[in-house]
Amino acid sequence: MEAILFENVTFEYEENRPVVCGMSFAVEQGSFTAILGRNGSGKSTAAKLINCLLTPKSGRVTVLGMDASAEENEFAIRKKAGMVFQNPDNQTVATIVEDDVAFGPENIGVPREEIGERIDFALNAVGMQKYRHTAVSRLSGGQKQRVAIAGVLSLQPEILILDESTAMLDPKGRKEVVETAKKLNKEKGMTVLLITHYMEEAVDCDRVLVADQGKIALSGTPEEVFADRDKLRALGLKLPRAAIYAEKLQKAGVPLPNTILTEQQLTEALCALAQNN
Repeated sequence: MEAILFENVTFEYEENRPVVCGMSFAVEQGSFTAILGRNGSGKSTAAKLINCLLTPKSGRVTVLGMDASAEENEFAIRKKAGMVFQNPDNQTVATIVEDDVAFGPENIGVPREEIGERIDFALNAVGMQKYRHTAVSRLSGGQKQRVAIAGVLSLQPEILILDESTAMLDPKGRKEVVETAKKLNKEKGMTVLLITHYMEEAVDCDRVLVADQGKIALSGTPEEVFADRDKLRALGLKLPRAAIYAEKLQKAGVPLPNTILTEQQLTEALCALAQNN
């Protein structure tokens, strides 16, 4: 079943200047999918269309079978599809971590005793339980973003949308957030949609979509997408390191079965190259 379905969707902020132009794609339930693209490619606008923050001019967006354009579905979709935005400071609503995580459930009328259980679950899920009583202002960027994810998890969504959620973080913080999303996907079966311009973050995803000029220009498994090196470069995107290493080794005459190399595969390929020389 599709968790998210775009059918020929168009959206424009200004008349006759569409940002999303006939975009179509599907995200399978329980999958970890990445949408890559340059600034202005339409990927973040797509995220807002999923979460009912924007309404398509034409076409159809459905989330877990619900029409995202129908006003009566907005509340249900926002409970089922939680979104974490780019700047963690803009998502903070309380000074203490546990109060921040509790904010969402309190606003939808969750009983007090259940709110405590949800806080425990959410903080444990993102590895932030020991910071429960810490001031949010004392956390690192990566920790703040994990608290933002916990705030979404406390609403018990089926879909987690990370909209450029690692863009303002250092490499350590980016890794923390992506690893948290992977854990939720694998252990809880949560559907994750990762919207990013960091190619490295898409290497381990189930599926990769590449947005360009408001449409999906490429789609497939990471290996399939990163194998189309010329197309990616034409779209102004850099290859992830795992694909760059594979390309260089292939040019050096090392036969490789994949277009993306894991650390172990890279080690084996380098050993083979050394032996041949």
